Amino acid sequence: MSLIKSISGIRGTIGGPAGEGLTPIDVVKFTSAFATFLQKQNGGKRLRLAVGRDARLSGAMVDRLVVGTLQGMGIDVLETGLSTTPTTEMTVIDAHCDGGIIITASHNPKHWNALKLLNAKGEFINDAEGKEVLRLADSGEVNYAEVDNLGQVTVEEDWIDRHIERVLGLELVDVEAIKKAGFKVAVDAVNSTGGLAIPRLLRRLGVKEVVELNCEPTGHFAHNPEPIPQNLTQISDCVRENHCDLGIVVDPDVDRLALVCETGEMFGEEYTLVSVADYILQYTPGNTVSNLSSSRALRDVTRRYAGCEYNAAAVGEVNVTTLMRETGAVIGGEGNGGVIYPALHYGRDALVGVAVFLTLLAKKGMKVSELRKTYPEYIISKNRKDLTPDMDVDALLAKVAKLYNGMAGVEKVTTIDGVKIDFADGWVHLRKSNTEPIIRIYSEAATEGRANELAQQVMAQI
Repeated sequence: MSLIKSISGIRGTIGGPAGEGLTPIDVVKFTSAFATFLQKQNGGKRLRLAVGRDARLSGAMVDRLVVGTLQGMGIDVLETGLSTTPTTEMTVIDAHCDGGIIITASHNPKHWNALKLLNAKGEFINDAEGKEVLRLADSGEVNYAEVDNLGQVTVEEDWIDRHIERVLGLELVDVEAIKKAGFKVAVDAVNSTGGLAIPRLLRRLGVKEVVELNCEPTGHFAHNPEPIPQNLTQISDCVRENHCDLGIVVDPDVDRLALVCETGEMFGEEYTLVSVADYILQYTPGNTVSNLSSSRALRDVTRRYAGCEYNAAAVGEVNVTTLMRETGAVIGGEGNGGVIYPALHYGRDALVGVAVFLTLLAKKGMKVSELRKTYPEYIISKNRKDLTPDMDVDALLAKVAKLYNGMAGVEKVTTIDGVKIDFADGWVHLRKSNTEPIIRIYSEAATEGRANELAQQVMAQI
């Protein structure tokens, strides 16, 4: 059993002894700590939090524990029921809540669950705030409300529809163009809340025919829920057999978007953000941001537009959104299929990604496979280097950075998150694991062979 306490939330497997999994005691403990943090931050005023969950099997149980604990802390709750991560973020914003909790373990298997913590802007809390929540959880500095001051619960289960309305209202989402295109689209929602959101969105966008695959929100995930190629053979077959124009895949909490070409081949999750950014930049030129481990293709596409600059953030959604604000980015996200469009909100959102991509496809008048060929071709290779438990990983990474800084053929060395080495024809990014004595090594180049060659070169130096 596992319990992982990080700045962005609490994630663990269901069951087992307290402190070794995400047990009911742990749910109450960390919800209480987050509530205490917000109360301190807000000077003791009466608070209201939004709570939503994905469809995983433990969701209802964890939801009741979270809501009851918040009531016990004297906090009012806006209960949205089955929802998505971006929908819960939008709920915090539009309902003027003081924060929120999303009950989801994202792409993790069904025996995992998690509490993801949101501030009053509907965004994940930052590093310092997360550390303070963890400190409060261990300190026991929690005071529950007297009986006359218990929190009240309001149930509103239409927030997915409200979210869809906000997406449809975006200036760059062209519903008429999508209707005229007469698209036939297949959707794999892995039996979670994407099955409630994505087909409904597609029909509101005017998609002619929607083929639903694994769209019942039962929580019994039909396959490994991470939307990567090896897990998506079913949707590939579905697209081919039903002669669809496009396949859409989302993870259980609907913040990641993967696309499938009409041929059944993967569009490439790295290219979800690249294609959406290409469209946004055509109409609203500006800066872009992704994390250090995301494809160089976004940088290349950004540079196609005069005066537009690309910047890379440390890995983690909160780091990306922080840099987006600092640089005034008009579009950003992460290479795992996470699209962040500030015109709607600062959070990864598969719904807005779908709407913008279909608008792009309709306006281009291309097949999905043809559109993919218009973008730079890069391949990412993922490796790891095992270390001994007593090895000083930080000192090792510092030596690697020093070795490559100024080396011939190296364009740039970045140390804001591990070490990233930019070569003329690719890059290598090294990050230490927080849970194992290993270094994760991601590399990218125009061919798989060259990406592996760059990775092996750095691994040999290690």
